[in-house]
Amino acid sequence: MSNKMHGAPHETPGSPQPTLLDRSDVRVKHATGVSGTVAAFVERVRSGDLGSLPVVAGLVIIWTVFTALNPVFLSADNMVNLLFDCSTVGVISLGIVCVLMVGQIDLSVGSMSGFASALTGMLWVNHGWPVLLAIVAAVVVGAVVGAIYALLLNRLGMPSFVATLAGLLAILGMQLYVLGTSGSINLPYDSAMVNLGQLIIIPAVVSYLLALLPGAVMLLLGMRTRERRHASHLSAPSMGSLLARSLAITALLEIVVVYLNQGRGVPLMFGIFLGLAIAMDYALKRTRWGRSMHAVGGNHEAARRAGINVSAIYTSAFVLCASLAALGGVLTAARLASASQQAGTGDVNLNAIAAAVIGGTSLFGGRGSAYSAVLGIIVIQSIASGLTLLNLSSSLRFMITGAVLAIAVIVDSLARQSRVMHGRA
Repeated sequence: MSNKMHGAPHETPGSPQPTLLDRSDVRVKHATGVSGTVAAFVERVRSGDLGSLPVVAGLVIIWTVFTALNPVFLSADNMVNLLFDCSTVGVISLGIVCVLMVGQIDLSVGSMSGFASALTGMLWVNHGWPVLLAIVAAVVVGAVVGAIYALLLNRLGMPSFVATLAGLLAILGMQLYVLGTSGSINLPYDSAMVNLGQLIIIPAVVSYLLALLPGAVMLLLGMRTRERRHASHLSAPSMGSLLARSLAITALLEIVVVYLNQGRGVPLMFGIFLGLAIAMDYALKRTRWGRSMHAVGGNHEAARRAGINVSAIYTSAFVLCASLAALGGVLTAARLASASQQAGTGDVNLNAIAAAVIGGTSLFGGRGSAYSAVLGIIVIQSIASGLTLLNLSSSLRFMITGAVLAIAVIVDSLARQSRVMHGRA
């Protein structure tokens, strides 16, 4: 039995009862109080588990600099436009988080998103399919492509880098074929799909109510975890610390919603993106599938020997990645009110991957969260928006984003080394 459990320590007959606690015991006892939340956070940082701290600090610096250069940057209306733009590539980046978690990569997400937008436009506009059916068909095609990548990896041992690079070229050709000689398909400007991408805002009252949910869910899940740990005679956070964290996140979200409602309000499309991120975060942290994703990414051979179906986990990661890439392409078409040869090309592919890495998902596998895609894409879009307001060349955006990506990878590598050293200490 671990000496971190409450109750009498494990003793052998005739052995003296311990009079001093080791450092791990002290950390556990401190973590049970309200002030222990800060102590536990400091201990995680010291051990190399930086979490979202670097990206949040970077975001604060970026916003401070751009606001000092142009106060319009942090205006409510500009923030609303920024959230609209975040949603499209952000959904694609959620899929990238899945494949990076298992130590793989998908280089074709940009092409997949462009092909999905073209397929949706062709089925809906040119062939008269109901728009929802056209969207479902595009997402299903994405899932099939992801399953093919997984098959090539699991059965033939083809590296995902090579398989998805081949897929990038093949899917781009399919996109050009679907669009035909016209090269683009214009979507009905007054349709619900286009309105979703450009106009629809969550009603103010609804947005205030939705902002209460994360804190409430955090509190309920924390209480359930606390009860289970107490039942197993393990240390658990105090009710005070749970309340403090849930109130803090609720207050922060309500402040953000109040500020956005001073402009147009919270975009529904961003709400969909955030909802997908919350659902994925729950699945990664609180389900058997999520634990298997972490295990396979950490050491796939050890996971296999532990009884995890590694092939099935790889398949689920690639299917989710390609499906979300297709959905992101549909949202891009809604945002632009068209499907064209340029959709999914350019920097879409790189921005989706960069967002996941900048947000904190490890390139080495086994570590990351859905919220890393949210934070990462906000950083990238903040840089793009700030430079646009300053009327500076887009070349600077690529250079700055590249520098931020390099810093994120360096921080991840150093944190990984720190965790290894801390584990040996």
